[in-house]
Amino acid sequence: MNMIAGAKVSIVDPTPGVTRDRVSAIVDLQPPFKGTPAKTVEFIDTGGFGVYTAEGARYDEVGHDLAKLTEGIEEQIALAVQNSDLVLFCVDAQQGVTPADREIARLLREGRYGQPRGRRRGASTGTTPPVRVVATKVDGPKWEPHAHELSGLGFGEPIPCSAMNNYFRRDFADTLFELLPDTPPDDARRAAADLHLAIIGKRNAGKSTLVNALAGAPRVIVSEIPGTTRDAVDVRFEMDGRSVVAIDTAGLRRKRSFQNQIEWYALDRLERSVDRADVILLLIDATEKLSQVDEQLAMLAQKAFKPAIIVVNKWDAVEGKRDPKGRPVTTRTYENYLRKELQGLAFAPIAFMSGKTGLNIEATIDLAFDLNRQSCERVTTGKLNRLFRRIIEQQGPSDTVGSFAKVYYVAQTGVAPPTITLVVNKPDLFRPNYIRFLLNRMREELPFEEVPIRLVVRARRQREDDLASTGDGEGVARVTRGRKGVSERLHGRRAGAAKPGPEPTGADLLRDEHSELVDLSKFGNDPSEYFDDGPDEDDND
Repeated sequence: MNMIAGAKVSIVDPTPGVTRDRVSAIVDLQPPFKGTPAKTVEFIDTGGFGVYTAEGARYDEVGHDLAKLTEGIEEQIALAVQNSDLVLFCVDAQQGVTPADREIARLLREGRYGQPRGRRRGASTGTTPPVRVVATKVDGPKWEPHAHELSGLGFGEPIPCSAMNNYFRRDFADTLFELLPDTPPDDARRAAADLHLAIIGKRNAGKSTLVNALAGAPRVIVSEIPGTTRDAVDVRFEMDGRSVVAIDTAGLRRKRSFQNQIEWYALDRLERSVDRADVILLLIDATEKLSQVDEQLAMLAQKAFKPAIIVVNKWDAVEGKRDPKGRPVTTRTYENYLRKELQGLAFAPIAFMSGKTGLNIEATIDLAFDLNRQSCERVTTGKLNRLFRRIIEQQGPSDTVGSFAKVYYVAQTGVAPPTITLVVNKPDLFRPNYIRFLLNRMREELPFEEVPIRLVVRARRQREDDLASTGDGEGVARVTRGRKGVSERLHGRRAGAAKPGPEPTGADLLRDEHSELVDLSKFGNDPSEYFDDGPDEDDND
């Protein structure tokens, strides 16, 4: 799965029963020859059939019977087989055909593969799609004869490959391209989602229940056993004509309580899901107090600079009840409690919902779309310069020796998150407390009231004495950009020539006619590309 996707999608570990849910990845499968369009394919990795717990590890550290997950895993396998266009039956070529492989082959031929144990003795459903055997772990030529022995399973010539060293990888991809049907245009368009939601939270916060409610189907396994979900599972659904990908992540607990390497892999998938998401839903279990894990997840969302919604799940279980002091629990009291505990996300909106009953689910998704729109807003340079000039004049930063800050220029240099870059004379004057003050003022004045803002404070890059001119005073003035250089930044100016008339100065420069909306489509999001780190040479002027 990871070889096909070209990314760390499924958790890889020798422990049996690691994969439980259906882990999917959409891949543009390239054609063998140029001129043929690629095929957009959704690959689904299922749990291994027949072995769901490691030997001697049927019970977890607190005594939960992991064998109870068997029915849910087999149901996910059955749904994956029934809804597929092609089944890739993976067999270990180095180990050879085992009794479990023969049993899986029989169930596939009879159309019963993945059905719960009680229904396997009935009549064949006849719904099994085409099946091809994939001989895995063919790490070199000496293993090729072992791969051909797998043809005895009755599904034609096996497809050999090695995900470890990419042996036969190109032939494997070309064979898949020929076996799969062409991608309809509508399916190719649906592959690009309008919004990616990362659903994070501690164990048993209701993440999988919420995902199934959004999908309208049992897309992931829901169990009372903590830690059921391990992989990051992408679930696609449509709501009001909008395509959304909800990413169900593993429930987190304190790192010192991790029992094995698999939990570290699950944490890695959670962090990757946050990085590729547009909006984060931080699920809080309303039936329990906020824990250190909740605070760690809030910090993770804050450091990622992603729009976040604090979702209070299971609200139907606590609404109308009384707190330890005998006061009724209301949305206002619970909001005050969250604002006090999660101060790093003071700007984030709070949604009260129930994944089990469907309370406020659609309103929460609408709010996520609104946050994504806020994160992509742009503000004109003139408006930013006027705002910061007013702020600095009213309450500017200073130090103990009487130095005062000057803001030369302000511009928005990025979106998602909105990035505001300040060019100042003394960046050291802008301490963390003053930065927070500026962020609060920006949220009051700019359309970023509920999303994180990245504020970059830089020293001025270049001085007027760097203007280059020709010997006769004619030509175009040029301002370099450090070692990289950017020529012709001031068009139509003549170095040494008399000015045709008075130029606007002071407050006149901040009017709209002297500013414009900055088009950043051709620029990157890294402000360090446009400003030097060196100190200002004229700070003492």
